[in-house]
Amino acid sequence: MTPTQLSFTLEKVPPPREVDMVWEKCLRTIRESIPSQSFQMWFEPIRPFKLNGKVLTIQVPSQFFYEWLEDNYVHLLREALDYSLGRDGMLEYSIIVDPGNERHQPLTVSMPTVKTPQNSRPDNFQNDPRKAAPPKDQDSLQLDTYLNQGYSFDNFIEGDCNRLARSAGFAVAQRPGLTSFNPLMVYGSVGLGKTHLVQAIGNYIRNHFDDKVVMYVSSEKFTNQFINAIRNNVLQEFNDFYMKVDVLVIDDVQFLSGKEKTQDTFFHIFNHLHQLGKQIIMTSDRPPRELVGLQDRLLSRFKWGLTADLQTPDFETRIAIIQKKLQAEGVLIDSEVIDYVAHSVNSNVRELEGVLVSLMAQSSLTRRTIDVELAKNTLRNIVMNEEKEVTIDTIQEIVADYFDIAIADMKSKSRKKENVYPRQLAMFLAKEYTDLPLKSIGHHFGGRDHSTVIHSIQSINELLGNDADVDETIQKLRSYFK
Repeated sequence: MTPTQLSFTLEKVPPPREVDMVWEKCLRTIRESIPSQSFQMWFEPIRPFKLNGKVLTIQVPSQFFYEWLEDNYVHLLREALDYSLGRDGMLEYSIIVDPGNERHQPLTVSMPTVKTPQNSRPDNFQNDPRKAAPPKDQDSLQLDTYLNQGYSFDNFIEGDCNRLARSAGFAVAQRPGLTSFNPLMVYGSVGLGKTHLVQAIGNYIRNHFDDKVVMYVSSEKFTNQFINAIRNNVLQEFNDFYMKVDVLVIDDVQFLSGKEKTQDTFFHIFNHLHQLGKQIIMTSDRPPRELVGLQDRLLSRFKWGLTADLQTPDFETRIAIIQKKLQAEGVLIDSEVIDYVAHSVNSNVRELEGVLVSLMAQSSLTRRTIDVELAKNTLRNIVMNEEKEVTIDTIQEIVADYFDIAIADMKSKSRKKENVYPRQLAMFLAKEYTDLPLKSIGHHFGGRDHSTVIHSIQSINELLGNDADVDETIQKLRSYFK
């Protein structure tokens, strides 16, 4: 028997296109500069289209996608082009406006090339903040003021949670160095708007006082600059640079903890500026009395002016934040979706805005209308942490499945026992496993008020320990959340 003969055909693999190599080089730069989640959402869907000389054309999935890149990543794209094509490289967008089908090719439109962002390449200044320019070395003294023009008082939503801080900030912005709020210390947890507020102050001053030099810097950057100044034997230039500033905004002063030499230098800069009537603004994640690892003389000076806190926004403020964000993006969303998001995300403003961005991106990429179902799916992927945090939706699903009823029945106005008891259990578990306030829990159960939620929780508490069946049911339901 003739043995089976095997034949192999070696197919020639086509060499990679030049446009692919250039875009991959861009992506390497971009990937190092932003969080992985942002990279996956905004850059992985992009496809390199063509390369014509020094003009790179990339294809993006929608008009919204293009506008988001232009509004939020134009500086990063500029840096990537500098790295991959040189300083004369240009970027053009090809936007898919119709994905097409088997018969018709996708319909695309082209947008003009990306222009160099303003002030991205002016001449370096010689230790003069008035001629600030984005640096080649991010920790050198050749610095821009690093104020983000997108932060303003107009888009900072005022509520009970931040009214004192905003009012004080606006007073400082109108009369820098002339109020009793010097220094102004703004503190609060992550994502509540500290950086937004202090940069809004800085932007207002820059726009209304041509003679004022405003410097915004994080404490980490300040420390790195100080270390570089020592290494390069230019410590005097470092001190001179900061002592020329009229308004110094330093973010996250808690990170100066334990850095004794940096604190010494900051102390002298602080004293010099304060004595000259210059404005000092700081942020921290906690009030001065709770800061550890900072010198007592610094802490005492932090208390000279006004200390104002930012708290977690209440439901009404969250609604206003969502509406303002949607208005800025030119996006219309049904009020039911806005209410759902506001009730579901109550931790901080940053997470709330992140959910909105993800919602808009999901809608743009999948060409779906933003409805409650899309909001639920988005929240499930974003709000839930690695430990699979229990959400009110999962509680409702598990309780409804356990009692073999529809979630709609649980949310309905029905007073039947087969619906009331599961509803009370679900509310009880929602209070136990989520951080939602009673008002938000009631919203998720057909818009009931907080007194109904209180009654439900009390009813279950009275049965616990007195009714073996209820004890067993609660134990079984809790097991699903482990």
